[in-house]
Amino acid sequence: MTPLKHSASSVISVPNSIISYGNEPNDELMVISCYSNFDKLAHGPRGTKASHCLYVYRFHPTDGSMVLLNIAGDSKEVVNPAFSRFHPRLNVLYTCTEDIEENGKILAYEIGVDGELHKMGSVDAGGTSTCYLTIDRDQKNLLAVNYWDSTIVTIPLSTETGEFLGDITSKYDPKQGKGMVAAAKKDGGVNHSNNDESTIKQRQADPHSHALVLDPYVGCMAYVPCLGKDLVREFFYDKNEGKIFEELNFLPSGLCTGHPDGPRYIEFLPKYNTMYVVNELSSTIAVFSVDKDLIKSINKAHMNGESLDRFKGKSTLKLVQSINTIPIAFPKKLNTCGRLCLHKSGRFVLVSNRGHQSIAIMRIKEHGINKGHLTTVGYYHTRGETPRHFKFDHSGQYLIVANQDTDNLAVFHFNQSSGEIKFTGNEYLVPSPNFVCC
Repeated sequence: MTPLKHSASSVISVPNSIISYGNEPNDELMVISCYSNFDKLAHGPRGTKASHCLYVYRFHPTDGSMVLLNIAGDSKEVVNPAFSRFHPRLNVLYTCTEDIEENGKILAYEIGVDGELHKMGSVDAGGTSTCYLTIDRDQKNLLAVNYWDSTIVTIPLSTETGEFLGDITSKYDPKQGKGMVAAAKKDGGVNHSNNDESTIKQRQADPHSHALVLDPYVGCMAYVPCLGKDLVREFFYDKNEGKIFEELNFLPSGLCTGHPDGPRYIEFLPKYNTMYVVNELSSTIAVFSVDKDLIKSINKAHMNGESLDRFKGKSTLKLVQSINTIPIAFPKKLNTCGRLCLHKSGRFVLVSNRGHQSIAIMRIKEHGINKGHLTTVGYYHTRGETPRHFKFDHSGQYLIVANQDTDNLAVFHFNQSSGEIKFTGNEYLVPSPNFVCC
């Protein structure tokens, strides 16, 4: 038997007979999700609606090529899957659906050696336009973020199989049950793909949670970028109870220049105690220093049964830098940022620009008093339009970009010394691709 890997640490056993069909020991599986029903989205894709929403590829790191293994996820059953995550230890893929009219679904699949997706179960996401999934440190709970109504929910997982153990066990609602102010796109609301003044006004009429990332030290602080209110919220996550315990603080996600920022995604670099936030609307990356000792003090107090009131208003973050993701002369109203990614080497940060149609690459300073700060390497065209998402392969040598509005994936070679990327010539047609999971 030869192992076939995805970038989470699970291993799928592959019969030796498959090797003759192009399978190599370092090959990995990639799952691409696609949009299928544009009317149910807050934004407005311009590509082709997918009749099946999940494409499974085998990726060959020897040359950066991909082989299509499976097309699954009938659009009548799986509507707009837009975020996926592999279990860090088990052969389980979780994906969630994006729908502003009905609650999202979270589905779990086991992946076969030939790319088969075997459904293990599904649960209600407890909110609309589900956009982000996080598995906690103990792998006992999955936390899901719903963009449209901004709710955050917790769902218990089996530590043995990764299956859902039940429905939602806790829910946080920043609106406290109040209805939405802004209307959906098809009901006269704005297209969230745009970035003009009138669109931003409607996008920021309501809170919009866009992600949830747990601190890498203890796993007790949950950081949530709120695109609708230009804030990074700092919650205490009770990992024993599996719930958001309380909000301890919030702070602006950028320089407060008067132009909306719209924080979207977060990445940590623990070795420099640094956190990066990509601001979708202002096309910037905000760099924060992280107070690791304060995080540990908060966790210790909770473990001792003490009140956390004395920590309220004390931020574990401090803004230290803001840097543009597009050339200074390019109009920001013509661009919104998509994905934020940290290279496995800890030396580069990458962001996708939807409008400028590029990947911006930043080098991380490794010496001196400004460790963790960023300098610009360059901007690289993505060979398509609206690069909503991208992902490094497990080796860190290749970058796979999903160009949503031109129905294509493009594969780039990544120079791990200079940080530059070069198109490999490998390109694949996929309808409205929105996420690359490996």
